[in-house]
Amino acid sequence: TNEKRKTLSELVTRIAKHINIPFTVGGGISSVEDVSVLLNAGADKISVNTSAVKNPPLIKELANQFGSQCVVLAIDTKFENNDWYVYLNGGRVKTDLKTIDWAKQAVELGAGEILLTSMDTDGVKSGFDLEITKEISKIVNIPVIASGGAGNMSHFKDAFEAGADAALAASIFHFKEVDIMDLKRYLQKNNINVRI
Repeated sequence: TNEKRKTLSELVTRIAKHINIPFTVGGGISSVEDVSVLLNAGADKISVNTSAVKNPPLIKELANQFGSQCVVLAIDTKFENNDWYVYLNGGRVKTDLKTIDWAKQAVELGAGEILLTSMDTDGVKSGFDLEITKEISKIVNIPVIASGGAGNMSHFKDAFEAGADAALAASIFHFKEVDIMDLKRYLQKNNINVRI
């Protein structure tokens, strides 16, 4: 809705004033207009998931309008019946779409990055799902962000060694279980190229 868009754009504007790193905004984005509002408010990239699955040409439309580097495709996935399937609505709704097929299609449509969240490991803190991270990283020629399962510093190292270009975590940073600068130094010591 217009009201939700306005609220989100106001939040993005406030965040952009306080940070000096690139940031990506996702949630409820389903049109060129939505993206335009968020980029003008200060976001560097946007993330689409459910809207892209329901309307794949949206990826191409956004890439043509704003550039592939701006379009992050979020894929929530779960391993079931001997394969990986795409989930929607924050991992609550299963689709018949196979994760590998969707990743390939998204690249062809112009996605610039894939944010890959394993619903099997998300929030568990037992490590990223290295199998699907490795598979997706092998088949696409765009950056893959591993998400779901970070619990300690070695989990990040494992994700990078599995082929991830970046790794996402939330609660371990929010609750200061892992310090970001300590993590960067740890990764650098372990021959992972990271900016300090």
